[in-house]
Amino acid sequence: MGGASALGLPPPRNPAALHDDALNAAQALAREGDSQNTRQSYQSAMRYWMGWYRLRYGQALVAPLPVAVIVQFVVDHALHQGKHGLRTEMPDALDAALVAQGLKTRLGPPALATLLHRLSVIAKLHTSRHLPNPCAEAAVRELLAKTRRAYAKRGVRTAKKEALTREPLRALLATCDDTLRGKRDRALLLFAWASGGRRRSEVVRATCENVRRSGPDHYVYTLAWSKTNQQGADLPENEKPVTGAAAVALTDWLMAAGITEGAIFRRVRRGGHVGEPLSEAALQQVPLAETMSMTGHTSVATVIGYFRRADMQRSRAADLMGAEQTGGTHEGPDERAGPTA
Repeated sequence: MGGASALGLPPPRNPAALHDDALNAAQALAREGDSQNTRQSYQSAMRYWMGWYRLRYGQALVAPLPVAVIVQFVVDHALHQGKHGLRTEMPDALDAALVAQGLKTRLGPPALATLLHRLSVIAKLHTSRHLPNPCAEAAVRELLAKTRRAYAKRGVRTAKKEALTREPLRALLATCDDTLRGKRDRALLLFAWASGGRRRSEVVRATCENVRRSGPDHYVYTLAWSKTNQQGADLPENEKPVTGAAAVALTDWLMAAGITEGAIFRRVRRGGHVGEPLSEAALQQVPLAETMSMTGHTSVATVIGYFRRADMQRSRAADLMGAEQTGGTHEGPDERAGPTA
């Protein structure tokens, strides 16, 4: 004890208890590790759970929940075969009250994916508090497995939005003029398209440090973190090529904007002044076109969003627009990129 004091060390801590400052630091790390969209999704699901529970049971939700509550939640939201067709156990009045309170947008059962997400959120609530997780009980797991199977037998599939094909992209590129803003917009569109199909958050994370030039018309984007690689594992597929027309547009934008370090895609203010990075608004799921004030690009907000993954490095999609300029043809469903909600 005396030795620690003489060395200027803080007082020894109890190894069986976490100090407040360590707890706060751990919580800060956990928040940083979650995306803004993940946090908002979690909060929305918990608001729904609390509203449904209060209306269903007449009291506030308090964890841990019994298995019976989880089963009731499932049958209230999952369609099952009744005497007169598919139905849920959700009372009409309760359903209407949830809509009236703004906890859901319309009457009727949610998509299966929404139900499963809400169940994963309530499970996380229990595990994060070191409480018995009712969703892990055998009865619940079996019910969910058979619910998925029932939906699959009915032919229910997750809805996917149409990919952005070359024609709409060409129309968007035609609106990009030779102003600084136009150069930025053209570089952004082609970068998102040609680097294998990038999500919105991945586009705005591109920096001069993780996008390196490897040739006159060739860059490599090292995507160290993504929705599908949240642990930041060092994988060969982390290297995304940016070639041809996309590389030319990127060089043009970087030179015109004088960007040599930090974020690549930034706001362009009045008078052609390059501003701050776009990342915050984009990561909060604000339409990227609106965030960047793309004057005249009225359709961009509906087509940028997330760029669906194309065929990556082994595909000609890496230079999809550039091939058109050299006489090549790359038609086909495997070489498209587009928004997913």
